[in-house]
Amino acid sequence: MAKRKRLTPANPEFLGTPEGKPLPQTGLAAEPEVPEAAPETKSIPLGVAPVRARQPPIARVSGESSAVAALEELSAEMTRVRDEGRLVHELPLDDIETGHLVRDRLVAEEEELQVLIESLRRRGQQTPVEVVDRGADARPRYGLISGWRRMAALTRLRAEDPRFGHVLALVRRPKDSSEAYVAMVEENEIRVGLSYYERARIAVKSVEQGVYPDLKTALNTLFENVSRAKRSKIKSFTRLVATLDGALSFPAQIGERLGLELAKRLDEEPGLGERLRGRLAEAGPANAEEEQRILSAPAATLGAAPGTGKTPAPAKPKPEVARKGGVRVRYEAGKGRATLDGLDAATHAALLDWLEQR
Repeated sequence: MAKRKRLTPANPEFLGTPEGKPLPQTGLAAEPEVPEAAPETKSIPLGVAPVRARQPPIARVSGESSAVAALEELSAEMTRVRDEGRLVHELPLDDIETGHLVRDRLVAEEEELQVLIESLRRRGQQTPVEVVDRGADARPRYGLISGWRRMAALTRLRAEDPRFGHVLALVRRPKDSSEAYVAMVEENEIRVGLSYYERARIAVKSVEQGVYPDLKTALNTLFENVSRAKRSKIKSFTRLVATLDGALSFPAQIGERLGLELAKRLDEEPGLGERLRGRLAEAGPANAEEEQRILSAPAATLGAAPGTGKTPAPAKPKPEVARKGGVRVRYEAGKGRATLDGLDAATHAALLDWLEQR
């Protein structure tokens, strides 16, 4: 029968090298190990305490470096988002100048505005407006680029409930005024669609403001994405804007066919523009239908053109048209009548208070 050998534990002094020789002395004292306090095992099943895994120093340093890198990356991304105008801000309504740009929308249809007001009341603001930072010293600090209807609707709602006193906005950084005007026009083209007169008017006004050097450049830049045929029609309507702007009470209601015919007549019939202005001032049309009947009337019914030898009837004073804070005011001194478009509830209440104090 084979003999059994007794096994004894290995001597740790001979485990340091492959040859089984003791490890060389380095002269450095080994750091004494501090025994951990024995964990309490009363509440542990079977009295066995779980072993706590110690994180190696390299892993701990690596984890801290990763956290710092992630924080720096997040900070850089937030800065980039803010610089690109993709960060939504909550701004007070009074901090935004709605007349920063010449608006392309002449008036807001009351029915459409009421639908927007009800939507904001039920669901809140779903789409931010676009503004530009005019500088810390500017008052108001921000200028509106796009979102005039949302601003008008929130202004009315604020008169009912103070919680509507702020607007969600994207702070854009347009390179120049041209880029701001393009952003305004493109947003309205997508959302509501502008009339031909409104498109032509913003082109004419942008040239007058010095944004573009000439009408051709304005049309090609503002309406770069529309067809050439449509851009040609907008150009024809600029003839109406140049001749009749300020004399028309319902310009946005002029249809494509009437507008193109009228533009052609203005080019072919000298003095037609002056006769139309005089007739419009005299009649004071109360609605778009009356105004369009005057615009489409034969030249013979409008009175004599200047310089024909006939003495036309004296024209009545032309109405004064002004726009203040989104409100369009048309004042007819001869009739003692003023017409206001775009009036919100707060301004209406202030106007009544002012009239009562007079």
